Amino acid sequence: MKTIGLLGGMSWHSSLAYYRIINETIQARLGGVHSARCVLYSVEFGELDGLERDDRWDDVVPIVVAAAQSVERAGADFLVICTNTTHKLADHIQAAIDIPLLHIADATADAVRAAGLARVGLLGTRFTMEEDYIRGRLTGRHGLDVLVPSEPERIVVNDVIYDELCAGVFRDEARASYRDIMARLVTAGAKGIILGCTEIGLLVRPEDCTVPLFDTAQIHAVAAAEYAL
Repeated sequence: MKTIGLLGGMSWHSSLAYYRIINETIQARLGGVHSARCVLYSVEFGELDGLERDDRWDDVVPIVVAAAQSVERAGADFLVICTNTTHKLADHIQAAIDIPLLHIADATADAVRAAGLARVGLLGTRFTMEEDYIRGRLTGRHGLDVLVPSEPERIVVNDVIYDELCAGVFRDEARASYRDIMARLVTAGAKGIILGCTEIGLLVRPEDCTVPLFDTAQIHAVAAAEYAL
C-alpha cells in the first residue's frame, strides 16, 4: 500500500471527510481492521482566507508549497490536495515536490465520463467557476462541456462557501439557494452537477437536485484510496 499525502485544512471540515472516506474505502477493499497509510498536513486556514479573498495568491504559494514539501518529507508516495481552489496552484506545488499529485479534476472527469455524461454544471468558489485550473482541465483535457451559474449566482455560491461552509455553518437557507441555482443549470442543459468545492457536499444532498451530483471530495478521496492500493 502506498502512503497517501494529504494537504488539508482548507477547510478542516472537508479534510475530515477525506480522512473518513479514504479509510472507509481501504477497509471496504481489504476488510477486517485495515486502514489507510497516510500523512496529513493541515494548514491554518485563517492565515490563507484573507489572502485568497484578496487575490494575493503569490503570498499563498510559499505556504502551501512548504506544506506539500513537509508531506513529502514525512514519507508520502503521492499528494492529494483536499480542496478544489488550491488546485489553482497545482503546477507550483508539483514543481516543488518529487512525488506525483493526484489532480481532483482528473478524478472528477473520470467519474462524470463513467456515468455517461458530457455536459455538467460546476459550482465552487469564484476562482473555480471563473478560471481555467479546474474548468479548463475538464473541458480541454477531458472534453466535457461545463456550465457555470450567472455572475450574481456565482457571488452567492462563493460567499456561502467562504462565509459559512468553511466555518462549519450549514443553513437551510443556503441549501435552498444552492438548490435553485442547480435547478437553473439543469434547465440550461446540465445533465449532472459537479460540487467543485469540497465543502458543498456537506451542505447539499442528492435529493436536492434532479440530476446526479458529483461530490469532488468523495470522488477524490476514493480515487486516492484506490491509487494507494
